[in-house]
Amino acid sequence: MRRSDDPPRPAARPSAPRSPMSPHRRTAPADPRVRALVAQASHRGGLSRRSFLVGALGTAGAGALLAACGTGSPSASASSAQDLSDSDRLVRWANWTQYLDQDEEGTGYPSLRAFEERSGLEATYAEDIDDNDAFFGKVSGQLKNGQDIGYDIVTLTDWMAARMIRLGYTQALDRTRMPNADNILPGLANVDFDPGRKHSLTWQSGFAGLAWDKEKVPGGLHTLSDLWAPELAGRVEVLSEMRDTMGLIMLDQGVDPSGDWSDDDFYAALEVLKEKIDSGHIRQVRGNAYTQDLASGDAVAVIGWSGDITSLNYESDDRFEFAIPEAGGTLWSDNLMVPVGSPHLGNAEELMNYYYDPEVAAQVAAWVNYITPVQGAQEAMAAIDPELAEDPMIFPTDEILARVSVFRTLSPDQEERYNGEFLTVIGA
Repeated sequence: MRRSDDPPRPAARPSAPRSPMSPHRRTAPADPRVRALVAQASHRGGLSRRSFLVGALGTAGAGALLAACGTGSPSASASSAQDLSDSDRLVRWANWTQYLDQDEEGTGYPSLRAFEERSGLEATYAEDIDDNDAFFGKVSGQLKNGQDIGYDIVTLTDWMAARMIRLGYTQALDRTRMPNADNILPGLANVDFDPGRKHSLTWQSGFAGLAWDKEKVPGGLHTLSDLWAPELAGRVEVLSEMRDTMGLIMLDQGVDPSGDWSDDDFYAALEVLKEKIDSGHIRQVRGNAYTQDLASGDAVAVIGWSGDITSLNYESDDRFEFAIPEAGGTLWSDNLMVPVGSPHLGNAEELMNYYYDPEVAAQVAAWVNYITPVQGAQEAMAAIDPELAEDPMIFPTDEILARVSVFRTLSPDQEERYNGEFLTVIGA
């Protein structure tokens, strides 16, 4: 998930002497906590800590991923565009970086090529999302007017998906044209920001935690306070996603971001962030481009996303480590949606349906190493690579799930205020 305006395309992963669908794995095992996933939502005056599906590793799914965003009624006056899918055989997809299986040259996407061959559609794919707010800021004016933003599918995080749906900026999906959508994990099928999944489908899920260069930080990071060690000053980066950076700081201060916290709790965490930025301890606040700085050595320790670090390790001989802090990590999911002005709704639905085929979902999960939302993907993985099917980085255990939480649902007013204060502090 999540992501500078022009992040570099990741290098191809080296070939591996395993089955074609296997990921090109590290030579040394990473922290098994790398892949925690959210379970089903329960409400306690908002969003409480997750409950978890029993026996996650014994089922096709890894558990149900909680949607952590607000609700509301569409308020935009824009109407959906005319669907030209039958005559214009094109589908255009905007996604985050390192978020779809790539070929060994790093120039193509095997699953997407297979979709084009199967469907007869031309699919264009752009790694154009680096940060939810930045992307929304670029297209919100067109969305408000119901105009085509140049994409038929966008992939945005729960809270931004909630905003898009609430404002009427997405088109309704016809589930009869997407039979594979019934494979969605039960806990994801009826999320609070999109009951019945009428406007969205989960793409992948994961969490934020600590990551570091093992040679430059030999002692590792165990708590968020370790990130503030004097010897790391000027070589630390944190995420531009408010819920992840603030969530980890709040957890370090003993505040559950999924619980009933107060303004004082939020601003206490924000003061820590402000002091670390003002002092120069934090060199930059980044979207996905933080991976570029880790790779170059400009940053040696970060708040980062789990799958990004796994991808870096494929290309860097297991140079980096990722861990959930002792106080806990944050959880998220990203969602596929069709913007209101897209003229290719039917084609977008065809692509979504394709990626909810369990075998295709397993192929993607094997490369990106995030949690797949598709039931049956674990069995599909087991048929080709039994070791991967038991990998807790893709199909996490209950123990892993118990160590993570998700930022609570915010009202539109709270979202505007908290996010505005965060953006002011980070200089966005």
